[in-house]
Amino acid sequence: MKQKIKSIRPFIGSENFEISRNFYKDLGFEEIILEPKLSLFRWDEIGFYLQDAYIKDWVDNTMIFIEVENTDDSWEELLKLNLTEKYENVRLTPIRRMEWGKEYFVHDPCGILWHFGEFFNK
Repeated sequence: MKQKIKSIRPFIGSENFEISRNFYKDLGFEEIILEPKLSLFRWDEIGFYLQDAYIKDWVDNTMIFIEVENTDDSWEELLKLNLTEKYENVRLTPIRRMEWGKEYFVHDPCGILWHFGEFFNK
């Protein structure tokens, strides 16, 4: 295929749509409501679709990686949001260093695992 790819937007589920919507807005995403049970969440050029749909096996196996410029700075900004106090089941795992770079984890309110990472060499 020779077409230039402009974006990729995964669809993710939510156990409680309203709580998940609020969580992602607090995290820094802009919400664009597309339908009563479907929203696009954007941050600059990246985005994903949040659905009012919950299938446990699907949600429990969803992982998304976001590359950030600086994991240390983004981790500090994340901690200031107090997401673990605001949202039940949200978990944060501190930065870990790997051969390829650094990353930290955020589990959203229904358990979707987000990796925020920085590559040493591309």
